Amino acid sequence: MKVNYKYLFGPVPSRRLGQSLGVSPIPPKTCNYSCVYCQIGRTTHFTNIRQDFFPKEEILEEIRSYIESSINFDYITFVGEGEPTLCKSLGWIIRSTKELTDKPIAVITNGALLYDLETRNDLLAADVILPTLDATTQELFKKINRPIKELTIDKIIQGMQDFRSEFQGQIWMEVMLVKGLNDTSDTISKINAVLDKLGCDRVYVNVPIRPPAENWVKIPDKNRVLEICNELNAYNIAHYESIQGFQIRDDEDMESQILKITTRHPLRESQILAMFDLPSQDIIQLLHDMSKKGKLKRVIHNKQIFWLNANSKIK
Repeated sequence: MKVNYKYLFGPVPSRRLGQSLGVSPIPPKTCNYSCVYCQIGRTTHFTNIRQDFFPKEEILEEIRSYIESSINFDYITFVGEGEPTLCKSLGWIIRSTKELTDKPIAVITNGALLYDLETRNDLLAADVILPTLDATTQELFKKINRPIKELTIDKIIQGMQDFRSEFQGQIWMEVMLVKGLNDTSDTISKINAVLDKLGCDRVYVNVPIRPPAENWVKIPDKNRVLEICNELNAYNIAHYESIQGFQIRDDEDMESQILKITTRHPLRESQILAMFDLPSQDIIQLLHDMSKKGKLKRVIHNKQIFWLNANSKIK
């Protein structure tokens, strides 16, 4: 029987989490940021109010169904097409998922709502939290992350500090570098000072390897990235994932799987070709047919061919 999951996607290969089963508890592009580098484009539902967008029981039932399918994965990752902590029932879903499996649970978040006690309490049941810190001044924060009006970087950093004092799991911070914005020596020195106070378990340096929301966004020079990794004592994930590692479901059709992943995760053409045991020309023909039907769009970024869901807000 074909199964089309509404809230789950993958597993997809992750540079930090291995085989990651994605869970999206929010509608597309629902966020309190509109980052210039976002791989799913500009925010269309700009909000800082936590609410339940979908029935929490439906999300949990899909997780239960997937776990029972016995397909292997390393992490259950709450991520979505925006900011997953905007889901008001996230804590209930995480705790309920813990009753179903001993697989570790990760939450990829911008960290903006960590100033909120309820949000912090919701995340305490997770194993790994992966927040983002791209700037330490309000001016640069607004240029890169383009937050909703009421958010300030000082408030967010204080929330991260409060969460660190309460959370018993792992915090893996990500710094996304944009050439000419936050790759200067002064900015990196300020970020490093904040990271020292936060006491994160790991720091990752990333760059916008996938097509960004704004086409003027550029990747810093490779040597500069390496220098920054050294200064921040960070892992370097400023590279593409392997073309291998996508797990394809026999009970879900090929087109649905491509659409589901590309909604949250733009795919390089080489990744799609490696996903399916079919001749390359047949897969490429399918991609072009889906493009003609208005389901996908083809974008070239950093000399790579990407396929995006046609609803993406990336130009």
